Amino acid sequence: MGNFYPQLSADFARLLASLAGRRLAVIGHARPDGDCIGSQVALARVLAAQGLDVACVNPDAVPRRLVFLTKGMTFLRTDDVLGPEGDRLAIFVDCADHARAGERLKARFPAPAAVIDHHVSNPGYAAVNLIDSGSAATCEMLAGMFLDNGLAIDAVAAQALFTGIMTDTGQFRFGSASARCFALAGELVARGARPAQAGQELFERESFGKLRLLQHYLSTLQLECGGRACVGTLAPGIFEQVGATAEDTEGLVDYARSIDGVQIGALIEHRADGSVKASLRGQDPALRVDLIAAKFHGGGHACAAGLSLKSGGPDFRARLVAAFAERFAAVDAVGHT
Repeated sequence: MGNFYPQLSADFARLLASLAGRRLAVIGHARPDGDCIGSQVALARVLAAQGLDVACVNPDAVPRRLVFLTKGMTFLRTDDVLGPEGDRLAIFVDCADHARAGERLKARFPAPAAVIDHHVSNPGYAAVNLIDSGSAATCEMLAGMFLDNGLAIDAVAAQALFTGIMTDTGQFRFGSASARCFALAGELVARGARPAQAGQELFERESFGKLRLLQHYLSTLQLECGGRACVGTLAPGIFEQVGATAEDTEGLVDYARSIDGVQIGALIEHRADGSVKASLRGQDPALRVDLIAAKFHGGGHACAAGLSLKSGGPDFRARLVAAFAERFAAVDAVGHT
């Protein structure tokens, strides 16, 4: 069925043939989102249907809103695979770089069998690198490769893949939502995916703590670069103060980007140990917010990127805003030539 990814699908078929008889770990990134968990669930189910012993591994727990995808699945944490469970061949999914799953998992699996990912910043760190930055989601890639190879997608895998595509396209609102995305989404619905369930679980089950966290974030928003950027912050201890968790930051930065005239939105999270995490969202792919994140050893997509530093320093916000201004100037210069 289909001809969605001719070359990648052929490479995936060869990878699948090479995995016969192996115990596998499908590894996702820290603070997993819908595309990460969806990719893990779907790939694990398809591999298991081929008779393989598969477990999913994440450094962090599955977020509350995504647990509905994982019923009946084996999800392990980092500590679980530092022992006998670590005797597995690793496939990384939705991980822009080898350390995205944490330094300990990187050390435990130094030579992954494969990486399947759609981030433009992915350098290719596995024996087999299935990477397509033109795809909106890793789940989009997996859905296409499964269908191209005639692999069965059960209703659970279909729901996982649909949820991942829905998440990374912003409910099919972002520019990355291509005709291929919609075609694959339709195929997944035909195989049992339920869009209404995905929408309810993802967007209609917010905790009260998250709404209080949102209230705090909105109160910190400030316009920068002549109104072209908007930056908000989360102070150390805010999660405990409002009764939220780290996973409740999902989607907050989109409020900054949604302001009329704003081209880059940012969320800066300061932690008590002095470390800092930032999420960046751009309106236009030409802005390449992944290049801005790369200045701080981060990465991601042209319109969505992130970074994490062990020590941000008191001037981190100013340095980030300066990087925005530099990027605006570079894009403007090209636009005026």
